[in-house]
Amino acid sequence: MTKPLDPALPIRHVTPTKVVAVRGDQLELLDDLVVGEEPLEIRAAGPRQQPVSVAVTMRTPGHEDELAIGFLTTEGLLHDSGDAGIAGVEYGDPGYMAEPDDAIVVRLTKRFDASKVAQRNFVATASCGICGKASIDSVALRCEPLPKGIPFVSRSMILSLPERLRDAQAAFERTGGLHAAGLFETDGRLVAVREDVGRHNALDKVIGSRVKVRELPLWDRILLVSGRVSFEIVQKAAMAGIPIVCAVSAPSDLAIRLAERLGVTLIGFLRDDGFNVYAHDGRIDLRDLMG
Repeated sequence: MTKPLDPALPIRHVTPTKVVAVRGDQLELLDDLVVGEEPLEIRAAGPRQQPVSVAVTMRTPGHEDELAIGFLTTEGLLHDSGDAGIAGVEYGDPGYMAEPDDAIVVRLTKRFDASKVAQRNFVATASCGICGKASIDSVALRCEPLPKGIPFVSRSMILSLPERLRDAQAAFERTGGLHAAGLFETDGRLVAVREDVGRHNALDKVIGSRVKVRELPLWDRILLVSGRVSFEIVQKAAMAGIPIVCAVSAPSDLAIRLAERLGVTLIGFLRDDGFNVYAHDGRIDLRDLMG
């Protein structure tokens, strides 16, 4: 029998369904839970401006304001990541939309430069597929340099992060179908965790939550993502000022090159009692392992 849904989870975050379960030579009709997935249109507008469509992303419903604000921040579409200039958010018209939270407008305190949207789409579409160097150069121009060597953290703390993230993943435990991004302090204490069908969306939600309380840049924070580390994950982390990015799986070659260029400590295959450091290992205390 399926347990009741956690009332703390956002609406439509997970959905009940029926499954035909085949186990060896046994067949059973069961109640199950699956992760929600819906499109979200993100728009932006400054004072006395008509909203401009920025992107449509497939996401798990919940924390739409954080996702939209985080996306605009990590894509370099806001004026200042520290202040952000967020006046508020508006959702879709319930008179026209069955699910009003499938559309969101981020209202800004300053005029929104719509030309940046076209530039971002061109770089994302063309250079990522043609020239990795162009992608890295584009991000480097928009990214504030990270402090060198700060923070300096223990190996044991890094090894403790996967279990702490799993303990905080309420929906993953029920569905097995969600990625997570967790933000931690240097002593391993959890600051925020968000789940989504897309790991980049989960990260944008985490970053958006910090933008809302004006904590950027996140120079004294550590990020752990489930799954692998793509170019986009390193890009978004660096734009938010996160100096250490960890993952339970592998990074891509372009993610490593971007981390090297931007000064991000990149850790992969963080499992059990070990991990690999792919870039800038100086932030991890490994002195006890050096003979």
